[in-house]
Amino acid sequence: MKKLLLLGNEAIGQGALDAGLSGAYGYPGTPSTEIIEYIQRNPEAIEKDVHRTWSANEKTAMESALGMSYAGKRTIITMKHVGLNVAADAYMNSALTGANGGVIVAVADDPSMHSSQNEQDSRFFAKFALLPVLEPSNQQEAYGMPRLAYEISEKYHLPVMLRITTRLAHSRAGVERGKVLKENEMHLPENKDQFMLLPSFARKKYKHLLSIQKDLEIESENSQFNKYTDGSDKSMGIIACGLAYNYLMENYDECNFPILKIGQYPLPKMKIEKIFRDCDEILVLEEGMPMVEEMLKGFLGNPKIHGRLDGTLERDGELNPKNVRKALGLPKLSSKDIPEVVAGRPPALCVGCPHTDSYKALTEALKEYGKGHVFSDIGCYTLGYLPPHNAIDTCVDMGASISMAIGAADSGFFPAIAAIGDSTFGHSGMTGLLDAVTQKSNVLIIILDNDITAMTGMQDSQVNGRIEQICEGIGVEKEHIRVINPLSKHHEENVKVFKEEIAYKGVSVVIPRRPCIHVYSKKKRK
Repeated sequence: MKKLLLLGNEAIGQGALDAGLSGAYGYPGTPSTEIIEYIQRNPEAIEKDVHRTWSANEKTAMESALGMSYAGKRTIITMKHVGLNVAADAYMNSALTGANGGVIVAVADDPSMHSSQNEQDSRFFAKFALLPVLEPSNQQEAYGMPRLAYEISEKYHLPVMLRITTRLAHSRAGVERGKVLKENEMHLPENKDQFMLLPSFARKKYKHLLSIQKDLEIESENSQFNKYTDGSDKSMGIIACGLAYNYLMENYDECNFPILKIGQYPLPKMKIEKIFRDCDEILVLEEGMPMVEEMLKGFLGNPKIHGRLDGTLERDGELNPKNVRKALGLPKLSSKDIPEVVAGRPPALCVGCPHTDSYKALTEALKEYGKGHVFSDIGCYTLGYLPPHNAIDTCVDMGASISMAIGAADSGFFPAIAAIGDSTFGHSGMTGLLDAVTQKSNVLIIILDNDITAMTGMQDSQVNGRIEQICEGIGVEKEHIRVINPLSKHHEENVKVFKEEIAYKGVSVVIPRRPCIHVYSKKKRK
C-alpha cells in the first residue's frame, strides 16, 4: 500500500476509512477539525459515499453516531476536549448502551491552551465512564489505532475513545497504509434491549460494564501499544503515555532506564507492577493532567485502605446497612431480623394516557416494516417500550431520539422514526431537528405533546403552544408538520397520517396532541 504524508488528524481519518468507516460526525473545534475535513475531501470517501457531515453540536454528533451504530455500521465522532463536555450526556450513557457497529470517539485535547478556553484531559471522562482509550504516540499509530478501536468496540460492544493532543494532531509524518476493509453490512442489535436505558435495564448494564473491566485490562496487557522495554539503569523507571513517548525518544540516547510505553487504557496492571518492582523511582510522562500519576499512587493498593476499589464494598449501587455491616466484619442478620418489603411492580403508562393511543396508531402504521424502527427519548412515554405497547426501541439520553434516527437514516435504514415529548423537544430536541433539516434527512419525528412535563411533577413545558412555529422556523416544510388527536375514535385517521409521513422522503413532524389526563383533570376541577 502507498505511503502518505499526513497530519495526525488526517492519519486518524485515513485509518478510520481504511477500517471500514460508514459515517463521520462532529463539530469543528481546533485541534480536532482536520479529521472530518480530511474525510470530507477524500476521493475514496466520496466514491463510496461515506457519510461525512458537521452536526449542530457535539451531543447531536454523538447521538447520530449511536444511531448509525444501532444499524450495525462503523462510525467516528470528532470533537475537541471542551466539546466532550457538550457530548457528556450521550457519551456517559453510551457506556451502558454500548455499540453495535464500532464507535470511535476521537477527542483532541489542547495542553497549553493554544486555541482553547481551558486545559482539560479527556482520559478522565473515559475513566469515569469505564470506557477504553487509545492514545497514539505518532502518526503511524494514529493511522493504525482506528482499526484496533473498531475491533475492541465490536468485541465488547463499547465505544472507544481515541485521544490525541495538539502537537500530534497538527504535525506531519509518513504513514504506511494497511489493507482496506469493507464497510459492515447493516444489522440491528441481537439484544433488542441494548439501546434501551430504562432504569431496570440500566442497572443490569452497569453491572455488566463493571464485570468486563478485567477483560479490558487483559486487552491492555496484551496490546501492541503497551510495551515494556528493559534498561540496565534501575535507579529510575519511566512510564510514557501517548505523545510523551516521542519526546522521551528524542532524549533517550542519554540514559538507559526501563520504559513502559502506554498507548491503551485501562492501565496494564501487571506491566506497572513489574516496573515498580524493578526500579527505585518512577517518572511519569503524560500530556495533559496527571491522571496516570494520581492513579499510580493508589494503583498497587495499600493494605490499610479498604473500600470499593478492593471489593470490600460493591462498586455499583447504594450503600445500605447490610453492606456496611458486611464491610465492618459483623455477622449477617438472620432473615427474621430483616423486614419484608412490598413486592415491586413494573411501571406503566397511566390509564387514559394519550401516549397509549399515539403508540397504537404508530405500531399499526409500522406493521409492514417490522420491529426496531422507533428511536425514543426520556419521559413517561419511555414506558411505551414495555408490554403491552412494545412500541419503541431505544432510549439513550435527552434528545437522542432525533439524532439517532438521523444516524440510522444516514446508513440507509428505513424507516427511521423519532419519538420525543414536548418538554424534551424543548430541552434537547431542537438541535437534532436542525441537523435533520440541514442534512435533508429521511426521518419522521413524532413530538408527543401532552401539554406538560409529566414525569417530573407537572411543570410547565417551555414550548407549550409553540411547537409548530418552532418546527417551521427551524425549516420543516409547513405541509409536513401535522397535528393529530390521539384518541381511539381517530385511530384510522391517525394511522393514515403516520403512513403518509413515513412515505415522505424528507423531514416530517407529526404532533399527537392531547393533555396529560392529570393536567386535564386538574383544569376541569379548576
